[in-house]
Parts: sequence; structure tokens; C-alpha cells
Amino acid sequence: MTKIKVIIPAYNEADSIASVIKDIPNIVDEVIVVSNNSNDDTIINARSAGATVLSESRRGYGYACLKGMEYVANQSNKPDIIVFLDGDYSDYPEELTKIVAPILNDNLDFVIGARVKRLREEGSMTVPQIFGNWLATTLMRLFFRAKFSDLGPFRAIKYDKLLALGMEDKTYGWTVEMQLKVLKQKMTYTEIPVNYRNRIGVSKVSGTLKGAIFAGLKILGWIFKYSFKK
Repeated sequence: MTKIKVIIPAYNEADSIASVIKDIPNIVDEVIVVSNNSNDDTIINARSAGATVLSESRRGYGYACLKGMEYVANQSNKPDIIVFLDGDYSDYPEELTKIVAPILNDNLDFVIGARVKRLREEGSMTVPQIFGNWLATTLMRLFFRAKFSDLGPFRAIKYDKLLALGMEDKTYGWTVEMQLKVLKQKMTYTEIPVNYRNRIGVSKVSGTLKGAIFAGLKILGWIFKYSFKK
């Protein structure tokens, strides 16, 4: 039977994390919440909702994801699929079954939940997010003939393929690094349109000018690094 684990990076998501965990389908074997130096009740609420809770004191989305991966790597019974999901309840966790279906049914390596305009709640993505997605995916299309339309955080990947990527970004570039490495290693992938709503709380990246600028620079840095890498 296919083993699926979910990794949720979370920084001060006390108001949303229990709802996220509750809506994850029961085909998932373990939900792993990585509290990224939260100073609210994220840890208490996640644990009460039934998740395995880890702590990562170094701030950064990538740091939190890598902490979750380290935990999985130390388990004796490895999963077949890892799903990454945000803790702010902007994604619809129940759509996880749609995200993993191309891996289970078609043996694809990697799937992104694409936040297409027709399924997005008004205001759920900021102008910097929309522009950043457009710019990044346009550059990936030009340089790598990619078919990505989004850098959506809701994504699934075969566990062995995730390890093969050698992920390293510690902060804002995690999502684009993964997609670029999938392209460079010629892994099979697809996108599945998903619903997207206004998050609970304030975004730690796109909700601030500093966050938006740093995220943009990280994304462009990874793209140009791989564009000129042999």
C-alpha cells in the first residue's frame, strides 16, 4: 500500500493549523508540522489535532521543509510520496487526493497544485505573488521549455525523487529550486488546478515589501543559476 506523508512548514499559524490538519484525507499516514520558530500556540494546536510536531529555530521556509525531510529520513519505514502543504489554510487540504493521483495512477514523479485564476478567491494572491509567478514560469518556459504555470506550495513528489533533487535552499527559493531541479533531471511532472482562498492571518512573505523583494530575488537567482549551469 502506498505510504504518504505530509510536511507542513508553519510559522505562527495557531489560528489555522488545526483546520489544515483536520481536512487532510485519511489516505495520509502521517502529518508532520514543522514549527518555524513560532511564538504562538502553533505547536500546541498542531499536536492536539493529531500531527507529529517538530521545531526548527532557524527562520526560513526551506529550513522548515528540510527539517521535515530529516525527520522522515531517520524513520525505518520510508514513504512513497511526500506532500508539501502550507499551514495557513489557503490551500484546500482535501484536494490532496487530486494532487497525488497522477503519481498513483500515471506513475509521474512530481505534481504541483496550480492556483489558476478561475479557482482563486478574490484577493487570495497579492500583486507581487501573481507577478512573481508569471515572471518565474515565463523564464522557465523560455530557458527550459517548462510547462509550469505556478510556483504553488501545494505539491507532491515521489520520495526517492525528492532525495535525488538534493534540495538546499533555506528560505524563499525552495519552491522554484524544486521545479528547476525537476526540469534539469528530466523528471516527469504535471499540474493539477486547485482551489485557493484567502489565508488566515498575514502572509510572512508576500504580505511584506521586504518579503516580496527577497522572494523575487531568490526566485530570479535560482532561475539564472540554472540557466547558465552546464
